[in-house]
Amino acid sequence: MADELKVGDAAPHFRAMAVGGKYGSGCEVSLADFAGQSLVLYFYPKDDTPGCTVQACSLRDAWSDFEARGEIFGVSVDSPESHGKFISKYQLPFPLLADTERKIVEAYGVWVEKSMYGKKYMGAERSTFVIGGDCRIAAIFRKVKPEEHVDLLKNALAE
Repeated sequence: MADELKVGDAAPHFRAMAVGGKYGSGCEVSLADFAGQSLVLYFYPKDDTPGCTVQACSLRDAWSDFEARGEIFGVSVDSPESHGKFISKYQLPFPLLADTERKIVEAYGVWVEKSMYGKKYMGAERSTFVIGGDCRIAAIFRKVKPEEHVDLLKNALAE
């Protein structure tokens, strides 16, 4: 794995299918599409699981505080179809990126070894990257608690 990303580093390039929000049932996007504006990539383990649902619904409920501050994408390795169901079930107003080939989670260093009930497995670490209009990382939040995510983002995007 490459060195861990730090604030000030160039954000790793990505290209993925965006589902939901203004992207509807799907549209490919890349980092370059957001040059000149703030971009948030929040990585989460899996659609429609308890912690991920709390995190997504908290962001949904505070959406009016965020929608004019730049683009926000949830990112997981789930399929576009899974994302569509998750968005529909919880009426999420923001898009999700389908990273089915794990290129984005690996580039951002959030595909990590995890452990549950004594079993080790690989999965996405709940982390958030705020990227400035210069395509450099402005803030990083690792191992985010779902209940604290909205407040972290509000503070990071306050400038």
